[in-house]
Amino acid sequence: MRYLTVLVRPDGDGAFHPLGGALTDDPSIQRRAIHYVELLADDTVLLFAEASGSQERYREIMEESPHVISYLTAGADRWMAVSQFEPTETVRRALELQRESLLVIDTPIRFTSEDHLKVTYLGTDEIFRSIYEYVEGMEHMSVDILETGDYEADGLSFSRMITSRQEEILETAVDLGYYSEPRQASLEDISDVVGITPGTVGEHLRKVEERVFGEIVH
Repeated sequence: MRYLTVLVRPDGDGAFHPLGGALTDDPSIQRRAIHYVELLADDTVLLFAEASGSQERYREIMEESPHVISYLTAGADRWMAVSQFEPTETVRRALELQRESLLVIDTPIRFTSEDHLKVTYLGTDEIFRSIYEYVEGMEHMSVDILETGDYEADGLSFSRMITSRQEEILETAVDLGYYSEPRQASLEDISDVVGITPGTVGEHLRKVEERVFGEIVH
């Protein structure tokens, strides 16, 4: 089995769905990850997602959206939301393609700092080629290949080496250019995105570096 990690970017108005666009455009809500998504038999979408920020504003957006059938939230600072909503044609076709091709998503799907989707798929090279050819012909989205290789189910995955919070901070640091040469972002820049102090950001990154480098040299 192979894995394929891609960056999925919406074209046009900057959103795959009007509901997602409303959530992305609101600065009081930070979309973090999608842990489960499925196209149901009644042609609606069931979504289990992670976010932070204002749950009150999230509920207002969901109540106002004509696409939402039902939803609920749970948690405090980093909270979870389950929603059922009507898909756009692009979203419906993408989920149908996933189902029909036996393509597996290695969840969670992460939102980048620009609210694009970083998705890892599991399958064969043949499936990946057919999927990519299909997506290239679709409107309203673009796909960039980030990485591909052999999937080792018994290996120590990166997500098991660090916590989900550390992974989020590390991804933000990479997205902002903290590890670029020359460095393009500071700990303060990262803290503004993830909502914790620069000192705590630095502590998280030092723990990540210690764990990752420790695994490499042992």
